[in-house]
Amino acid sequence: MYKNICFALILFCQLATAQTPTKMTKEKTKIEKHADKLIVYQIYTRLFGNTKTTNKFNGTIKENGCGKFNDINDAALQALKKFGVSHVWYTGVIEHATMTDYSKQGIQKDNPLVVKGMAGSPYAVKDYYDVDPDLAVNVKNRMKEFEALVQRSHKNGLKVIIDFVPNHVSRQYHSDVKPAGVRDLGQDDDKSKGFAFNNNFYYMVGQDFIVPDSITPPIKVTEPYIESPAKVTGNDVFLASPSNKDWYETVKLNYGIDYLDDRAHYFNPVPSTWLKMRDILLFWAGKGVDAFRCDMAEMVPKEFWGWVIPEVKKINPNIIFIAEIYNPSAYWSYIDEGKFDYLYDKVGLYDSLRRLMQGAGDANDITKVWQNESGNFANHMIRFLENHDEHRISSKYFAGDPFKAIPSMIVSATLHSGPVMLYFGQEVGVNPTEPEGFSGDDGRTTIFDYWGVPEFQNWVNDHKYDGGKLTADQKKIRKFYADLLKFVNSSDAIQNGQFFDLQYVNNNGQSPHYNDLKIFSYLRFTEKQKLLFICNFDLENSYSTAVNIPKGAWEMMKLDPSEKHTFKGVFGNKLNMKDQNSDKIKIDIPQNSVLIFEIK
Repeated sequence: MYKNICFALILFCQLATAQTPTKMTKEKTKIEKHADKLIVYQIYTRLFGNTKTTNKFNGTIKENGCGKFNDINDAALQALKKFGVSHVWYTGVIEHATMTDYSKQGIQKDNPLVVKGMAGSPYAVKDYYDVDPDLAVNVKNRMKEFEALVQRSHKNGLKVIIDFVPNHVSRQYHSDVKPAGVRDLGQDDDKSKGFAFNNNFYYMVGQDFIVPDSITPPIKVTEPYIESPAKVTGNDVFLASPSNKDWYETVKLNYGIDYLDDRAHYFNPVPSTWLKMRDILLFWAGKGVDAFRCDMAEMVPKEFWGWVIPEVKKINPNIIFIAEIYNPSAYWSYIDEGKFDYLYDKVGLYDSLRRLMQGAGDANDITKVWQNESGNFANHMIRFLENHDEHRISSKYFAGDPFKAIPSMIVSATLHSGPVMLYFGQEVGVNPTEPEGFSGDDGRTTIFDYWGVPEFQNWVNDHKYDGGKLTADQKKIRKFYADLLKFVNSSDAIQNGQFFDLQYVNNNGQSPHYNDLKIFSYLRFTEKQKLLFICNFDLENSYSTAVNIPKGAWEMMKLDPSEKHTFKGVFGNKLNMKDQNSDKIKIDIPQNSVLIFEIK
C-alpha cells in the first residue's frame, strides 16, 4: 500500500476559493509565519531512553526503569535531525509530584493520596524552578544534566521546547531550590478569603479538603492528607471534595479572576501570580529553552498572555509560544490579544482526520476547518495525529493500523504553513495493549507510570538509536515518515506556497466518480513550484475520476489554462501525464493513498 502513496507539501496563503469563512465576525489581519516550517518531535522524556523490558503493572522506578536526560545522546539527536526534525519537545522536564521518595536528596516527599500513578503526572508541577529527579543519573546534578541536554540539542541543530503549566500545580507545591528572594506560590496568601486578587490560589474557606473515596494508591499510605482550608481544584472545581474524575491532584492558580462573582477581572495592578509566572518563564528562557508549549492555555486569561509573552520576548525575541487550546471561537483572540505564535489544531483538523481514519467522516470537513475555524490564520495552527493526550493511531481505540494514517499525515503536514508534530514512537507504530498502572488500558502511552515502550525500544536499540531491532513493517512506516519530512523540508511550495482548496469545484457530482466524502484535493504553489494533491481516505475503494482545476487557480499559479501542461508524479507517485488539458485531470487513485503531482 505504501508504494502507492505520494507525499505532499505545505504552506499558507489567503485562502482562495469561491467559498469564504462563515464564522469570522472580526476581520483578522494576516500574521506572518516563522521563517522555516517547524517540525516538532514530542519526546516523553521518562520513557524515551528507557531500555528496561520488565513492564510490571504499577512497577517502581527500580523495577520498570526510567529514561534519563543523558540517554538522549548525540546519536539520538543526530538521528532526529536526519529524520527531519527542527524542534524537540521534551515533555515532563519540570519537577512534579511522584510516589518515588527523594527525601534523602532534600526533596519534599509527596503524599500518595494526591499523586496519580507511581511516577506521577508531569502536569502536577511541584517546583517550577527544578527538574524531575527521575530524569537524572545523579540527582544532585539534575539541573546540570538538563542544561547539558539543552546544549547537546543545540549542538546538533535542534531547538528545545518544554512545557509551561500555568493553570494549576501539585496540591503540595513547594520549591526547595528557588532563587534567592523568590516567594513560593501561596506563601503570602490570605487564606481567610476565598478570592483575593493577590492570592496565588483560591480557597474554600472553612472547609477541609476531602480526598476522593475511590483513591487507593499502589503504595502504603502512612499518613492522611490534610489541606485546610481546601484549595480549589485545577479543573475549576470549586468544591472541597472533587471526584476521582477531576484533576484532584492539582490546585487552580489565581490570575485575578473572581469566578464566583461573575468572573470579575482584577488585572490592575498586575496580580502576584502574573509576576511570579513571568519570572518562571524568564528562568527557563535563561536556560536556553527556545519555546514553551503552554498547557491548557485557554484556562488562563488571554490578558495574562498578552502581557507576559511580550515580556519574555524582550529578553529573547525569537522564543516561541504554543498554546494548548480546544475552543475554536477563542483561537483568534489567543493569537491577536494573547500573542501566541501557534495553537493546537485538535478540535478541527485532528478530529476531522480521525473520523476519516476510522472509516467514517466526511472529507468536506477539511474545508470547513479552514473556513470556519482557522481561516486566515491557518499558518498558526500546529497539526498532529498523536500526542500524549490522544490515542495511539495503532491502538484498538483509534485506527488499529499505523498505515491508515498515511493520507491524514500528509494532509496534516502540507495543508497550510504551520508546524507539524509527531509523538515519539508514532513513526514505528507504537501500540499500547496493556494497562501500565494508573493509566489503565486506554490506547495511550502512559504519562503516569514507569514503563518501557517495546516498539520504540526496537529503534532505540540499546541507545544506538539506529533502528537495529525494528521489524519489516516498522521500518516501512518509519520510512514513510522520514520521506514525508524530507519532502516537507525540501519543497518550496510546502515551505512558502499558497493554498487553494479544490473541493468546491469537484464535489456534489461536478466531477465523475469523485466521492467527495472520501476524496479531498488541493493545490500548494509558488513561482518555483506548483503541486497538486489528491487524497483518497477510503480504506477499501479505489477511484477512477477527474479533478477539475478552475480558471482562477490557474491564474493564481500564473499558468495559462488554455495551454496543455505536464503533471509529474512526485513523492512515490510514478505517474507522469503529458499534454494534459487543464479542465479535468484524469486519475486512478488507490484506496488509502495520496497522489501528488508537480505541474509544469
